[in-house]
Amino acid sequence: MTGGQLPGWRSVLAVIAHPDDESFGLGAILSTFAEGGAELTVLCLTRGEASTLHGVSGELGDIRARELAAAAEVLGVSAVQLLSYPDGHLADTAPGELAIPVIDFAERFGAQGLLVFDPTGVTGHPDHRQATAAARAAAARLDLPLLGWTLPAVVADALNREYATAFVGHRRGDIDMMVPVDRRRQYQAVREHPSQALPTSVLWKRLELLGPFEYLRWLTDTR
Repeated sequence: MTGGQLPGWRSVLAVIAHPDDESFGLGAILSTFAEGGAELTVLCLTRGEASTLHGVSGELGDIRARELAAAAEVLGVSAVQLLSYPDGHLADTAPGELAIPVIDFAERFGAQGLLVFDPTGVTGHPDHRQATAAARAAAARLDLPLLGWTLPAVVADALNREYATAFVGHRRGDIDMMVPVDRRRQYQAVREHPSQALPTSVLWKRLELLGPFEYLRWLTDTR
């Protein structure tokens, strides 16, 4: 594992499965890119309508769309594209098909690299794995580097023991980057997701265990 400097991409596209993945998952990394002067864009494949959390009243797909827009502004994201593939069923659509809007968005904004969840999905959610598969297909077509956000195995194991979750982590030797981060903007962005940011959520505990660092793996040879 190397030290903690993100690549000097001037334009970064994050590809995610659900509204709030950009905040709870990638928020500290995105804000670090923004502080380095990068233009940020986010492509979200579903509206998150199938979430089991519903901390505010109303139609969840519409609520989460508004939450995503507000959180993206906090993180310094310049453009968001929210698609309507069915939440919980991304695997029903082939990665090659899902890659089409990723390619379009990346080309439109001149992305120099893609940021995604690790291919394991990190949380164990199959939508996360499929979103990353789509981004990998797009990166291969565009010959762009791809960075995957991951967890150290010790953090994943601690969460799984305490919460009976299915987080997947990696040994330190399989992680390429340990990046120091300031989580203040991430926490502000998370608060823009009141439907999901319940005080007992395991996601808060994960941020606590990670402390002032995030961990990344290169998913392509193009860097």
